[in-house]
Amino acid sequence: MDDKEITIEELEQLMLTNGKQYDVTKVLAAYQFAAKAHEGQFRSSGQPYIIHPLAVAKSLLELGMDTDSVCAALLHDVVEDTEATRQDIDKRFGTTVGMLVEGVTKLKKIPMFNKEQQQAENVRKMMLAMSQDIRVIIIKLCDRLHNMRTLQFRPPHKQRSTADETMHIYVPLANRLGIRAVKDELEDLSFFYLDDFAYSEIEQILQMNRDQRESFISSIKEQILERLKDVPLEKTPEIFGRVKSHYSIYRKIFLQQKEYEEIYDKYAVRVIVSTVQECYAVLGIIHEMYRPLPNRFKDYISTPKSNMYQSLHTTVLGREGIPFEVQIRTWDMHQTAEYGIAAHWKYKEGVTHEDRMDQRLSWIRQALEQQQSSDDVEEILNIIKSDIAPEDIYVMTPKGKTISLPIGATAIDFAYRIHTEIGHKTIGARADGRIVPLEYELQTGQIVEILTSKDPEKGPNRAWLDIAKTNEAKSKIRSWFKRERREENIVTGKSVLEKEFKRSRIRLTEEQLIEFLADDLKRHNCQTLDDFYASIGYGGIVISKLLPRWKDLYHRHYCINENEPEEQPIIKPVRHTSTPIILDDISDCAVKFAQCCNPLPGDEIIGFITRGHGISVHTVGCTNYRSVLARSNPEELERWVEIQWTDSSDTAMQTNIEVVAHDRVGLVYDISAILTEARIPIMHSSSHILRNGNAVFDASIRIVNKSQLTAVFESIRKIKGVISVERAKR
Repeated sequence: MDDKEITIEELEQLMLTNGKQYDVTKVLAAYQFAAKAHEGQFRSSGQPYIIHPLAVAKSLLELGMDTDSVCAALLHDVVEDTEATRQDIDKRFGTTVGMLVEGVTKLKKIPMFNKEQQQAENVRKMMLAMSQDIRVIIIKLCDRLHNMRTLQFRPPHKQRSTADETMHIYVPLANRLGIRAVKDELEDLSFFYLDDFAYSEIEQILQMNRDQRESFISSIKEQILERLKDVPLEKTPEIFGRVKSHYSIYRKIFLQQKEYEEIYDKYAVRVIVSTVQECYAVLGIIHEMYRPLPNRFKDYISTPKSNMYQSLHTTVLGREGIPFEVQIRTWDMHQTAEYGIAAHWKYKEGVTHEDRMDQRLSWIRQALEQQQSSDDVEEILNIIKSDIAPEDIYVMTPKGKTISLPIGATAIDFAYRIHTEIGHKTIGARADGRIVPLEYELQTGQIVEILTSKDPEKGPNRAWLDIAKTNEAKSKIRSWFKRERREENIVTGKSVLEKEFKRSRIRLTEEQLIEFLADDLKRHNCQTLDDFYASIGYGGIVISKLLPRWKDLYHRHYCINENEPEEQPIIKPVRHTSTPIILDDISDCAVKFAQCCNPLPGDEIIGFITRGHGISVHTVGCTNYRSVLARSNPEELERWVEIQWTDSSDTAMQTNIEVVAHDRVGLVYDISAILTEARIPIMHSSSHILRNGNAVFDASIRIVNKSQLTAVFESIRKIKGVISVERAKR
């Protein structure tokens, strides 16, 4: 953690020694302006606030950024936290610095927006500024880096929320921009605050193996250098040992269930040469010296990653029988691998460069365009998170063009990546010459061909929204339905809204409806009620996200008289949450959920008519129901009735789970962490040891439906040592 006070003198020294030309006078003026504006303000550590802008500016200088970036770093909090305005910045330091400062400034609190919506709007604002000038996000990454380095001074709940946001937004952004030095540190710092126990375990493993690792890497470097002496290279190559980050090791040990000894790339060396030809020549020599492991070679020179990363990767077996990874690259590739976009900095006053770097940043504009088809501000954050995900696959068209897609992408995603119209007219696909379904998940190296319809009226299917994995494809599908099926969307949307209102007992006149939805129409850029219906119809607005607020609004402002008769336009709904059970099209029958089987939405269910207490809901597999069926008593069977869940239910229900695992330190913590991460309340939990030495963890939790429980069970099964996890009876 870094809480060292940085001085302006250090910044001056860096500007004089890092090999670039800086307007030192302008930077000093920015510092003086920021120091005066932040006078009297202190950070949580107790240090003067100006220490933070100085630290951000220092990080930018270390990345080799320009004068305006450094000035913006020094000024980046003055508009948000002081009396200074954007106009003050423009007047004193120019519109470019003003624009950069504005780009990293958070929006003020938005009325009626929850935390997730606030975060989404701030990220969208940052992305919009980033699409105009990539320096915005580089400044923001350095800002977040210093905040993470000093996070120990914040309260624990702030530490966790900041680390979570960093891991899910800023780490993928740094990775997408190729700034490895920043990405690795942000990732490890986030990991430390999100799971300090696991972090400590990894640290202990690394400390125990440090001498062995250093000795092994040193011997490998000597062997390779000695062999390359006989090779005619432009100059002697540089060889470095690479230390795998804490989080990278954690992912393999805890998430992929591997032992430390099974991690092949925990030992790694980088060989830096002068030319691409030398990269391939050295690769041949490495394979001659050591036995290459099958399926462990990757050529990122001929097929670079989306973040501009280029290198040859191969894993080989050392003479000691220990596997290790070798990365081979040129110096230019190495600079790009370490500093990404910052290594290719080409901004010059008055000049705009349209080069390969700009083309590789097109994903930013694509993400912003895709957001325009979503009327739900919370959806924006999901779009951004998925679009900056670090993992990609590479597939080819029949003509040999390489297409990069995220892991899990389908034939539909591939079709829309090639061209929008090809996507719309898709009727089938071939992968390596074999017909595959549209939902087929593509794999790296496949040659994919899309089969299209010649019918000019052919369009996408609504079901494709569930098949597509990329937001690019989903956005284009929604846009087609938005443009081509407006009348159909209005009818569909109105029907869905009326159904949800009826289920939620919200009754409004037409005049009241317009007033009731006024804020939502404005928030979702809808000019008329029909626009709102249409947005629901094509999927731009997700009603389930709006219902909790609507129910609260209705109860607070539209329920005038609780005893008002049902014929009136406004009717006060009952105080308890409407039941998620339908019996013969009646959705408001009194129900209770049997504790013998704890049914959840998604289970097949059956109802038992109780005397005076409505319907008792059981699963069809419940032992009580099965015993009645076995007895075949007509009087008993008459009281069992067919029931079903409503189409959507947001009612959380209590159920019990039982986890059996090999006993170890940290087991209960790991299980609890999974439940906490999934935002599942734990009502009660206990654990005990069986005679065979295994541990049993029991918990009562509140769950929304069977799908959510299934997803949580899948996560728990991946925990090291877990033998089984299942629903349990009381």
